[in-house]
Amino acid sequence: MTDDRPATPSRPATPSRPAAVVLVDAANVIGSRPNGWWRDRAGAARRLVEQLRASVAAGVLEASIVVVLEGAARPGAEEGDAGGVRVVHAAGGADDLLVELAAASAVPVVVITADRELRCRVRAAGGSTAGPEWLLGRLGRRDGSP
Repeated sequence: MTDDRPATPSRPATPSRPAAVVLVDAANVIGSRPNGWWRDRAGAARRLVEQLRASVAAGVLEASIVVVLEGAARPGAEEGDAGGVRVVHAAGGADDLLVELAAASAVPVVVITADRELRCRVRAAGGSTAGPEWLLGRLGRRDGSP
C-alpha cells in the first residue's frame, strides 16, 4: 500500500510519497549502469537528461526534476530549464551542491544517489534519498506502470 499524500517535513518524501523536488546525482545514476558511459560522459549526461524530459512529458515523473552535472558530463546538457527538467552545472563536485540545494529547499526533496556519504549528508540537511534503481526503473516507462 502506498501513501499518495504529498510529502511534508513531518512525513518525509520517499519513492512512494512523491517529493516536490527530485535532485538527481547524475554521475552516480549514470555510473550505476555498466553500459560504456565512461567513453562518452557528456553523451551519457545528454541521454539521461533526454530520458528525464521524456518521462516528465509522459507523466511518469511528476515532481520538479533538477539534474546536477559535474566534470566531463557538463557539456552534455546546457544549464537551464526545459521540458520540466532543470540542469545545473556544479563548479566542482556535485555532492556539495546537492546538499546545498536540499538544505535550501522550502519544499520536500528526494536526492537520487547510491553514494552512502551523500545520503547521510542529505538526510542531515533535511532531505530524503532514493537509489538510482528507483529512478532508472521509471525512465523506460511511458505509462507509469510498475
